[in-house]
Amino acid sequence: MTDSNAPLRIISFPGAGNLPLFAGTEKGFFQAQGVEVNVETTPSSMYQVQKLVAGEFDLACTAVDNVFAYQTGAGEIELDREPDLFIAMGATQIELSFVVAPEIKSFAGLKGKTIAMDALATGFAFVLYQMLENAGVSRDDITLVSVGSTPSRWESVRDGDHAGTLLIEPFTSAARGAGFRVLESSLDTFTHYQGQVYTASRSWAADNQDPVIAFIKGYLNALDWVLDPTNRDEAEDMLGRNMPNMKPQAIAPALAKLLEPHTGLTPNATIDPRDLQAVLDLRAQFGPTPPGPPGKYLNLSYYNTAQNDRA
Repeated sequence: MTDSNAPLRIISFPGAGNLPLFAGTEKGFFQAQGVEVNVETTPSSMYQVQKLVAGEFDLACTAVDNVFAYQTGAGEIELDREPDLFIAMGATQIELSFVVAPEIKSFAGLKGKTIAMDALATGFAFVLYQMLENAGVSRDDITLVSVGSTPSRWESVRDGDHAGTLLIEPFTSAARGAGFRVLESSLDTFTHYQGQVYTASRSWAADNQDPVIAFIKGYLNALDWVLDPTNRDEAEDMLGRNMPNMKPQAIAPALAKLLEPHTGLTPNATIDPRDLQAVLDLRAQFGPTPPGPPGKYLNLSYYNTAQNDRA
């Protein structure tokens, strides 16, 4: 059981989607629920899941396919113990942009090139596989390289180490501004697709129900604040302060994407079963292990309790 006075340890990917976590702390939404939150960004999905399962973090905001992968024994790395991860609530829809070097004009130009990925068989890898398949490009024609989180992947493409990668905002706007090309957006590839979710170990959550519910309540209140149009100027300032490497001109476009439900934060952190099923279908198509139904991974009891308490 977590010490009731200890901060909750959250590990997330770098990105604008962390804005509710920033707001939850800065505006006192977590404090109002009697919980303190420490957020650390991860260099890769492998690191994130390894540390979460090992108990070095309490909750993670991650691509939903990472939960599916590791729970079906198809993760990228070996873990110290059998994972018991579950999806506690939604976080974001997501637009994944396949960004390539300026000289690459089409998918055909990728042949013989290397593509930077976080992991090769988890997370958003299958999104790229579907894009390639739709374009008639075999994975044998390219080389996929595990590089890590979005900032690292963008830097590797920007510096010419790799020909392309999948990016999210604000990195997509930075790439466009630098003259890089978007070959395809996931919005063109899929009608439905769940982006990120909050996950934790079932055993840890069962022993720490009050902190989990307090975190969710604080997060939902912070999310409401972020999505309130009257707070937009302050939200832009908050995003810029917490992501100092963002260029000032990238902040407003990144926030605009974040405030659109089909490309960013999901109101009330809900999960559309169709979006979840789309990710499961991709794993069934490209993954080594049939993932099973959505209910196998969901436990919304903490979320439902938090929502009822807020009502």
